[in-house]
Amino acid sequence: MLMPTVILLSIFVYFFLGKTVYFSTTDWGENPDQPALSETVIREAVGFQNYENLMTDIVQSMFRNSLTNMFFFFVFFVIGSIAVGLLLTIILDQNIVGETFFRTVFLSPMALSFVVTGTIWRWLLQPDGGLNYLPTVFGFEPIRFNWLNSQEIWFQFTWDKVPQYLTFAGFAILAFLAVRHALRLHWRSAGFMSSLALIVIVIFASGVWDRIWLLLDVPEAEMSIAPKGFNAALVGVVIAAIWQMSGYVMAILTAGLRGIPEDLREAALVDGCSNIKIYTHILLPQLRPFMVSAIIILGHTSLKIFDLVFAMSGPDNARTVVPGILVYTKGFRQNSFAQASAIATIVLLLVVIIIVPYLYLQLRNQD
Repeated sequence: MLMPTVILLSIFVYFFLGKTVYFSTTDWGENPDQPALSETVIREAVGFQNYENLMTDIVQSMFRNSLTNMFFFFVFFVIGSIAVGLLLTIILDQNIVGETFFRTVFLSPMALSFVVTGTIWRWLLQPDGGLNYLPTVFGFEPIRFNWLNSQEIWFQFTWDKVPQYLTFAGFAILAFLAVRHALRLHWRSAGFMSSLALIVIVIFASGVWDRIWLLLDVPEAEMSIAPKGFNAALVGVVIAAIWQMSGYVMAILTAGLRGIPEDLREAALVDGCSNIKIYTHILLPQLRPFMVSAIIILGHTSLKIFDLVFAMSGPDNARTVVPGILVYTKGFRQNSFAQASAIATIVLLLVVIIIVPYLYLQLRNQD
């Protein structure tokens, strides 16, 4: 019964994933003597050269910029969607008049595709109209902000500092896990996490870490001329994405909230708990699995984002470029299929990093 599905998945998913990874280790489209679309093209294996070029070559600085944009989009999109979705959930939980109507309104953006959402918000974010002129309705001056083409860069950093940031993030995660296990009296797990953190600290202090991250070294020209950071032009894209997906988060959290027995609320009210304490100490902790599910779904959506950015700012806007846009431009415009495959593989690995721990936890909890 399962064999037809297994065969189709093997061919149309895993086989093509494997081919993409294979093409990323060749020179397909990078060798001028071998035209990419020639019927007799010869693809030579180059190992991880394409990945090294993406991380170090000054010509490929656009990819590093796209990674930075993807990171900031991931952070602000996930946090914003969770915050707005949670706020809408709490509002609807107050038994307001017309709850069904408002729930439908909040969820309606989910019925739109990212292309439609991008087109709508591109009109709303025009420099000479839309939201910029909304204050004039109330007698104020219009906003002077170039939403999708701003040249401002916030939270600036240089690419050579990325290994340090990753190290500090690793310390923070290990410390958090160690404290969490210690508070739950899982001393064996806490000791393991603490030992891991100590090993990482020793590696970092001894200088071995710099040898591990040699591939992240970049030319000085890029560090001085093109610092990385959060491009202000992404603000409009983030707002549009939150507008579309916050209703989805609201639906997930509302379903979780409806599954919590009313007896818990009534008992808390009898004991003198305020509404704020009921939410912070009783309801929100029980919504944690639903929040984790929402974060995972939003996270992998943000890593693969393409259509929203394409519809709002186009494929040639360096300020809003993301890896998905580069896969399109390199693969279908420049015929650099090896580079496009390498970028797609990197995005796949990032998605796996998010999805696999979640699936592991889910399967472990089921056991």
